[in-house]
Amino acid sequence: MGIRCWRNPLLLLIALVLSAKLGHFQRWEGFQEQPMSKKNMNSTLNFFIQSYNNASNDTYLYRVQKLIRSQMQLTTGVEYIVTVKIGRTKCKRNDTSNSSCPLQSKKLRKSLICESLIYTVPWINYFQLWNNSCLEA
Repeated sequence: MGIRCWRNPLLLLIALVLSAKLGHFQRWEGFQEQPMSKKNMNSTLNFFIQSYNNASNDTYLYRVQKLIRSQMQLTTGVEYIVTVKIGRTKCKRNDTSNSSCPLQSKKLRKSLICESLIYTVPWINYFQLWNNSCLEA
């Protein structure tokens, strides 16, 4: 009777070990480093800077100066953690021609380093800013 009690849990343990050895379980990888190509993340960075400018109380718009670091994780979509340097431009919030705004110079110059968590489902062009934190550069 003592041996019968251990038979089922032992069989379950053997099945789990064999399944793991044979690769039936996928390991959760988490966030992975991505190349620093701004081109590959252009739509995500455009979404980020639009969200930042919409939430900002600054008179002037900001633009991405440099992609410092990017990490991604596949979930039901794609989650990005991006670290970017952004700078204050000479374009005001109500300007309509803000596609190529030059950066501020001298006393109005301001740069920030921002780390953001962005969720996207790229195949349906869906973006959501889940978290953002910026500090002066």
